[in-house]
Amino acid sequence: MSRIGNKVINLPAKVEVSIDKSNLVKVKGPKGELSRKISDVISLNVSGSDVSLVRQNDNKSTKALHGLYRSLIYNMVVGVSDGFKHNLELVGVGFKASSVGSVLELSLGYSHNIFFLLPEEVKVSTTTEKGQTPKIIMECIDKELLGQMSAKIRSLRKVEPYKGKGVRFVGETIRRKAGKTSAK
Repeated sequence: MSRIGNKVINLPAKVEVSIDKSNLVKVKGPKGELSRKISDVISLNVSGSDVSLVRQNDNKSTKALHGLYRSLIYNMVVGVSDGFKHNLELVGVGFKASSVGSVLELSLGYSHNIFFLLPEEVKVSTTTEKGQTPKIIMECIDKELLGQMSAKIRSLRKVEPYKGKGVRFVGETIRRKAGKTSAK
């Protein structure tokens, strides 16, 4: 029994969910519109302000898809109503970030600056305050796309465990390692 898949999704005000014959789910809200094709073994029931998903059989893979599509549709509903936001910080001497439109310019200690082109759905802004680490703030209605962009930016300079330098989420804790000790 899928516990996640059996939960009912409550729709906030001004959010509409529709499904067509080819199992394409469309979610419209104040922040925008998202769509996703779901599997044929899952059917979507929209009644008033509640959305529920029903699976056709009890195969192991169908149960997994039941919970997966419920989570994906829930994330679409939250995205078009509230949106998602990721805050990244650059920890390291001389690390800088600036943004112009959808282009993010990063100086991460390499010989050249990195120009990272973000999709038009992702809104990016950077802040640099004196005495603070530079921060990158990304907002998007698509949680999956926002997570992919955050992961790509983090992979440009992974956090190293000895000094803690690199790109990380704000508030993320890093397991630190002890350095070498001098031999006596």
